[in-house]
Amino acid sequence: MTVERYRSIIDVHVILERDEEILLLERQGTGYCDGMLHLPSGHLDEGEPVTHGAAREAREEVGVHIDPADLTLATVVHHHQRPGLARIGMFFTTTRWDGEPHNAEPHKCGKLQWCDPRILPSITIPYPAAGIRAYLTGTPLITHGWREEEATV
Repeated sequence: MTVERYRSIIDVHVILERDEEILLLERQGTGYCDGMLHLPSGHLDEGEPVTHGAAREAREEVGVHIDPADLTLATVVHHHQRPGLARIGMFFTTTRWDGEPHNAEPHKCGKLQWCDPRILPSITIPYPAAGIRAYLTGTPLITHGWREEEATV
């Protein structure tokens, strides 16, 4: 019997930094954590390098153009969302982009908010908040949402 290899979703998150603040988006109309704050982010597309996916998501969500070469890997988060669903979150940071961030997806986003990353609003989704904290502490890899009894050896 052949066992199918486990596959995980790869997410790309972009930490746009300006004047010691980062940009967060209020989710709305998506069915996932609506009313809470998140970074510009999304799923990596088939055949897409992670830096290109991150630049694409920033363009789609907040209308800025980022050269993938201007993205620096901030941290990686292995996130357990629920039983049977884990994700690999690749968090990138940049201080360079073209255009002024704006709500480019009003059907998915309520507003944009610049925040001090050291004092995240209480309505920040825990998954990206964990990635932001790992970045701030210089931690290259973390796990998030896993309980010991769910891990298999």
